Amino acid sequence: MKLLVTVGVFVALAGSGAWAQSPVDTSSALETISTEFGMCDGPAWGGGSLWVPDVKGGKLYNYRPGPKKLTVALADAGRISAVDYNLGRLYLADNGEGRIAWLKAGKKAPLGQYSEADVKPAQLRPNDLVVDSRGGVYFTLTGLGKVIYLPGKDPSQPVIAVSEIDTPNGLALSPDEQTLYVASYAPKKIWAFPVTGLGQTGERRLLASMDDGPEKGADGMTVDRAGNVYCAGPAHVWIWSPSGKLLTKLETPTRPINCTFGDGDMHSLYITALGGLYRQRMNVTGIPSEPSMEPAELVPGDKNLSTALPAGIKAELNVVYATYGDRKLLVDMFVPEDAKAPRPAIVVVHGGGWFSGDKSKFRALALGLAARGYFTAAIEYRLAGEAKFPAAIQDCNAAVRFLRANAARFQLDPDRIGAVGGSAGGHLVGLMAAAPGVREFQGDGGNPDQSSRLQAAVVMAGPMELATGPIAERSRKGAGRTFTIDFLGRTIDDDRSLYELASPITHFSKSTPPILFMTGELDSPDRDTQAIKRLNELGVWSEQKVYKDGKHGCWMKHPWYDQMLADMDAFFRQKLR
Repeated sequence: MKLLVTVGVFVALAGSGAWAQSPVDTSSALETISTEFGMCDGPAWGGGSLWVPDVKGGKLYNYRPGPKKLTVALADAGRISAVDYNLGRLYLADNGEGRIAWLKAGKKAPLGQYSEADVKPAQLRPNDLVVDSRGGVYFTLTGLGKVIYLPGKDPSQPVIAVSEIDTPNGLALSPDEQTLYVASYAPKKIWAFPVTGLGQTGERRLLASMDDGPEKGADGMTVDRAGNVYCAGPAHVWIWSPSGKLLTKLETPTRPINCTFGDGDMHSLYITALGGLYRQRMNVTGIPSEPSMEPAELVPGDKNLSTALPAGIKAELNVVYATYGDRKLLVDMFVPEDAKAPRPAIVVVHGGGWFSGDKSKFRALALGLAARGYFTAAIEYRLAGEAKFPAAIQDCNAAVRFLRANAARFQLDPDRIGAVGGSAGGHLVGLMAAAPGVREFQGDGGNPDQSSRLQAAVVMAGPMELATGPIAERSRKGAGRTFTIDFLGRTIDDDRSLYELASPITHFSKSTPPILFMTGELDSPDRDTQAIKRLNELGVWSEQKVYKDGKHGCWMKHPWYDQMLADMDAFFRQKLR
């Protein structure tokens, strides 16, 4: 395997609208991962690694970025033209066999296919695919001019999602799964179809066209968490906003074929091309796959948590809770069906250094609270690469306003809303609790007539002070890049007042709601000392619970999870009465 670095060429477009910076991290060069392919095609990130089919070489590869190791996962894969990973499963567009399959115990297992009388077999070979959060599979039949949908519950009953479209190739779903994007290969057009039901679409609209000459080639597609649309063209990966405004073009050394986001922080765009596999670091992140909600066999000693949907809990995924122009913010809601209404609600705010992470990161925690009778809302928020402070806290407050505005619809109690967050999410929850009256923290995400005030908050290892202590020292000029500098956009030496504004402890008052601080024994418990002291001086209830041998993030691991969940439940039951 070759590992080398090439210089990426970026074509930036003036007047790109909502972006303060390019979605491409131009401080990073385009990296060549490997050229050991006959022709690599549609890749997917899942299970901590990248899956890459070699459509001409007849193999399926797996790439692990940590050790930079590329291995053959399936030597006799045949002509797999694309893969997608979702719900704990790798789906395959098995072009050679004319079917959709999945990787089961290291082998291809058929999922379903589409047949039509008096049609040549070559016209019934899937080209690209995308899997929705229900396990339904959209795939293109380029030769037939159709997009087919296999329902997740019954893949033996395919339906025609799109008919009579010129050379359909790449596919992508918008983050809220309300729009299906289809690339027309020959005319180089990108079409947007409203999704009106499972496998059902409405009238199409033209999102964009590639106006770079006569050569054909609107190929594979992906989207990022902001809803921007990426499509491989004859010489570039083109990037449009959700409204169709061209943001930038990323030039590749050889003709690009497809692309997907990957790496642990989802900040890398992997591009398959005629010359091999490339990687480009991005400012905006991709969307991680949905974790499986099916029960899995327990492995002795496994510290990871189950994300299986508990009995009696209904999931509503990817619901829009706030909008900023064409940017939609999404929430996953988990509703206890037999709990007494109106229910208390808990906003769940993920961590990731304000730089990475996703609403599914704390899925097990959201499910655990829902199983105890709470309406839980696990939210995404704009990360530092997309928008600087105070964007993230504006999003968190918009989520609370959304719940209050829809209290009757969701059968929740608008006077009993709490929040829990860990790490960076803990900081944001602390700021939500401390500063509901700071106007610049509210933003214009919607429901301005509603209050964003919390009645109780749980902060798990979240910093309450940014202007003093270790965070401040790491954020000085010359200290290098840190998550805090990325989040705030400046060093503390540039603007100390900004760090003070972003510190929850600055805003503590007698009206601050009760706050429970939770942290692992090995995760700097003294982080909370000054915050608790200040709250006690104000007469506000606060307490710290420390968990033996716990490290950062222990709330999402066994054996700490059960006790922390129980303590959280006891706190909310007492304070959200």
